[in-house]
Amino acid sequence: MQQFYDFKIEKIKDLSSEEKKLRKKNLELFYLNGFPSKKDEDWKFTDLNSILGQNFSNIVNTDLTPQERSYKPITEFEHNFIYLVNGKLISKNFNHEEKDKIFISNFDYKNEIILNRSNTLNFLNNALAKDGFSLEISKNYKFKKPLVIYNQFSNSLKETIVNNKNSIILNENSELTLINLVDNASKENFMINVMEYIKLKKDASLKSILINNTKNNAYFYKYLKNDLEKNSNLVNYILSSGLKLNKLDIEVNHIEEHSSSSIFSALNLSNNEHQEIKTRINHNAPNCQSYQKIKNVLNNESKGVYQGKIFVKNTAQKTDAYQLSRALILDDKAEFDTKPELEIYADDVKCSHGSTSGSIDLDSIYYLKSRGILEKEAYQMLINGFLSEILEKLNENDLKKFLLQKLEDQIYGH
Repeated sequence: MQQFYDFKIEKIKDLSSEEKKLRKKNLELFYLNGFPSKKDEDWKFTDLNSILGQNFSNIVNTDLTPQERSYKPITEFEHNFIYLVNGKLISKNFNHEEKDKIFISNFDYKNEIILNRSNTLNFLNNALAKDGFSLEISKNYKFKKPLVIYNQFSNSLKETIVNNKNSIILNENSELTLINLVDNASKENFMINVMEYIKLKKDASLKSILINNTKNNAYFYKYLKNDLEKNSNLVNYILSSGLKLNKLDIEVNHIEEHSSSSIFSALNLSNNEHQEIKTRINHNAPNCQSYQKIKNVLNNESKGVYQGKIFVKNTAQKTDAYQLSRALILDDKAEFDTKPELEIYADDVKCSHGSTSGSIDLDSIYYLKSRGILEKEAYQMLINGFLSEILEKLNENDLKKFLLQKLEDQIYGH
């Protein structure tokens, strides 16, 4: 096994002897197998060990103290914000809200939530993570404005891996729209390894939006575990382009009845970019719904991957689960891999999955050109129509307009 990493727990400050012992145990578990490779079924399309070996000469964990940097705030709509640098909580502003209903702090590793995963990146995170945040919303509190998380990264992260954890808890009957904005133009190779836990209690509602829209050489992995209680609702939107590598590993657990979840994704990839969305939707309670629509556009030797599994427990009767992935492949050297799965142990369910891939409709291109539209613009118009369809169910007008513009910026290269 190729050794191109140098990880030291001693770099992490203020650890007790017991904490060091536990972290070293997790680091040993990581060293047993190293970074995931295609020998692992979950990584068969994204051989991380090989990818990092080809792009990094040596990987170390960071001991940098993040310095606050300037960032470009969103001006299209009013919002609250959290500002992170290298995953560390730097500042926050909840001026649009009742502040006594919101609890925000640095992630407390002495009381961390164990996520029970055997993925070697999770072992590495358990060994080296040191930053991140915890957010909790009080019972019956509904945010008046969206919350934007601005994610910035230092220019000095060359050949470095950053590990952190986040926790978000929405208590009973609370509501939040959350926007994760990753806006980083660094040309240095670095890797981000994040574990995030989200808990939606009874009647809570979370709309979570991830936007990645700058060209850079970053390698991102995020494991996201979501637990949904009775009548809760989770909606995820993913708009991503520009990262050298990005893998989102999403687990949704319907642990009580009448909970619902949705995942909508629009990925526009080019220039050897590699992005994967892997989902596991666990229906462990009756009368729950899940919906997934994943769309990819692939250019210039890019690679898109979707692995989606729907699991239905034998007690989860009346499950309604839907999964669809679609890809437009615009270059002979581009690649799209998909692996949809159903594992069903209940007999009174409605579950379906589908996957399609193909080239763009040349008749439509010809029609647009006949109306005086340049070929490049015709392609861009059809791509925009294909991807923007994932936002059709979004009903907040200012937010929808903002996201459509972000999508256009990715497509038109603004």
